Amino acid sequence: QVQFVESGGGLVQPGGSLRLSCAASGSAFRLYSMGWYRQAPGKQRELVAVISRVGSTAHADSVKGRFTISRDNAKNTVYLQMNSLKPEDTAVYYCNTGPPALNAWGQGTQVTVSS
Repeated sequence: QVQFVESGGGLVQPGGSLRLSCAASGSAFRLYSMGWYRQAPGKQRELVAVISRVGSTAHADSVKGRFTISRDNAKNTVYLQMNSLKPEDTAVYYCNTGPPALNAWGQGTQVTVSS
């Protein structure tokens, strides 16, 4: 069963940048579409960005032009580059397959955007 470990979160000022990483276990990583998801306090988890096995990407309207998803299949890793961060981007960020595997959610990484 594939598992994910997210890292790279932290506290950043509005307008700042962060790069999240997600390391996946197992040899089948390259076969999956991968997604970044986030959950803000009191809100449902939402899809932020997705990348296919061959690198095609899609981003939620709320982050389009600011966030970029990418992947390195040789490292079993997916990334989320986040620029021009806003307070409303504050959330716990998770990676998972796209669509998500119910039993594969990791601990996530906290991103807080505040001055």
